[in-house]
Amino acid sequence: MSDEILLQAQNVSKHFGGVRAVDNVSLDVYAGSIQAIIGPNGAGKSTLFNALSGFYYPDEGSVTFKGVDVTKTPPYRRIAGGMGRTFQTSSIFPNLTVTENLMIGLHSAANLAFRIQPLSRTQRNEMQEKVDRLLAFVNLGRSAHRPVAELAHGSQRLCEIAMSLSTDPSIVLLDEPMAGLATAETERVVEVIRKLHGELGLTVLFVEHNMRVVLNLAQQIMVMDRGKVLAKGTPAQISENPAVIEAYLGKQVIENV
Repeated sequence: MSDEILLQAQNVSKHFGGVRAVDNVSLDVYAGSIQAIIGPNGAGKSTLFNALSGFYYPDEGSVTFKGVDVTKTPPYRRIAGGMGRTFQTSSIFPNLTVTENLMIGLHSAANLAFRIQPLSRTQRNEMQEKVDRLLAFVNLGRSAHRPVAELAHGSQRLCEIAMSLSTDPSIVLLDEPMAGLATAETERVVEVIRKLHGELGLTVLFVEHNMRVVLNLAQQIMVMDRGKVLAKGTPAQISENPAVIEAYLGKQVIENV
C-alpha cells in the first residue's frame, strides 16, 4: 500500500427525500491497498459505492479519482479511466455463456458495442486470448461455454469479477462479493480477491458483512452507521473499538473471528 490516494470522497452526502443515506462521508482509498466498508443494513454503504462509481451524483461533497474530480462524471467514463465495479445484485447475463458475458465486457471496453463492421480475425483472436486469461485467473476455464445460470452462486460471483477485469481497471469496487455464498465458495472468492491485489497489483475496495473475511482480508476498514462514519482504522483497531462493537459487531462476533 502506497501513500498515493487513488480514489477519494470528500464530505459526500446523498439525500433521498428527507433521508440522508450518506451524510458527510470522507474516504481515502490508497493505491495498492485492500480496504473495506462495513456497517449494518441501511448504513449507506451501497449508496456511497454508487456515488464513488457514478451511479449516483452526490448532493454535497466531491469524488476524486486519480487526482481528477469525477463528481459529475458518468459511470462509463469512470470505467474507461480505470474503475471496475461489481454489484450487490447480480449484473451478469444468466442465459449467456461465461465466455459471452466476458465478450460483452470486452466489446464495451473497446467501444465496439455498436460497431457495424465485423471484427478482423486478429481482433477476434486477441479478444479470445484475453477471455481465456480472465477465465484462467478466476478458475472458470472449464465453465467457459456453460450458461451462467447453470453455475453455482460462487462461480457466478467469479464471473462478475472477471467481467469487471475486462476493462483493465486499476481499482475494483466489490459490493458484498460474499453475499449468499457457502464456506467453500467464499474461500474461492477470497482467493481471487487476494490475487487481484497480489498478482495484478490492483487496488480493491469492498463492502462486506462477513466479518471473518473483512478482518482477515482488509488492510483498512471504514465503519458506517446511519449514513455517517462511525470509525476508521486497521482490523485490530476496528475489532477493539467499543463504539463499533456496540453498534455493529457485538462481542460474540469478535470472539468467533
